[in-house]
Amino acid sequence: MDPHAVDQPVGPAIAASAASASGAAAPAVAGPPVGARERILATSYELFARRGIKDVGVDELIARSGVAKATFYKHFRSKDELALAYLDRWYEARSAAVDAAVARRGDVGDAALLAIFDVFNDWFRQGAAEVSSFLHVMMEMGPDHPLGRASIDYLARTRSQMAALATAAGLRDPEDFAWSCHILLKGAIVAAAEGDGHAAERARKMASLLIDLHRAPGSPTL
Repeated sequence: MDPHAVDQPVGPAIAASAASASGAAAPAVAGPPVGARERILATSYELFARRGIKDVGVDELIARSGVAKATFYKHFRSKDELALAYLDRWYEARSAAVDAAVARRGDVGDAALLAIFDVFNDWFRQGAAEVSSFLHVMMEMGPDHPLGRASIDYLARTRSQMAALATAAGLRDPEDFAWSCHILLKGAIVAAAEGDGHAAERARKMASLLIDLHRAPGSPTL
């Protein structure tokens, strides 16, 4: 994880969603002056999310960030290193929003297990391009590229979170549940990119059936 990425601003749609998920309003006061590293990272967040990694060149990142080439390379040794920081920033924002949504639903039970679909539904409706980043980068760069491997690792962390929630809810075979539920989530991301405005809602309904399928005999519905 890139230590500089934590607590940094993210895309406007995700920042708004995270604030909503935590029940807090976004602050109206101006923050401190934005440094060169943050300008570069914020620019990469905007460009990589919408166009992928390969289509965005270092010269464009430098020009859009308003920094000198030497300044860019002072903070990031390569475009790939910047892209890794971008993926880390997205993971931190995504995790914070999902964790807040789960906490609001009580940390355990069906509502907590399905919270991730509610969060993604909000992001889909806001048109947050970064939602597909891990899948996009993995497919664009390939699983053997460092960026592809990083994307796979972040996706695995999401499954681990789902498995932990399934364990807390007393479901049978939480790992199998997590893989199956993650297939639904990834399918929803692709469907939303195709223009399905109800992709997350459809996936949520199927995830409810998965919960029933994995519920231990005699377990109560939470």
